[in-house]
Amino acid sequence: MVKAFVMINVKVGTDVEVARQLRSVPNVIAVYDVYGTYDLIAELEAPTLAELYATLSSGVRSLENIVSTHTLMSVR
Repeated sequence: MVKAFVMINVKVGTDVEVARQLRSVPNVIAVYDVYGTYDLIAELEAPTLAELYATLSSGVRSLENIVSTHTLMSVR
């Protein structure tokens, strides 16, 4: 399994809606509301790197109110 954490910035006032949408994306196993530089953190897990990339590009980064993302790949 390949795991990643995606730090997400959203348009002001859309964090609850974006979190709800993220929870329905395949391979997103958790979504955390956070304070600080980012608004949300999504935890992703997929069987292959290719599937994880597809989740990031088609599922996460395509959501309308996401302004930016920063992805950290887990190495263990």
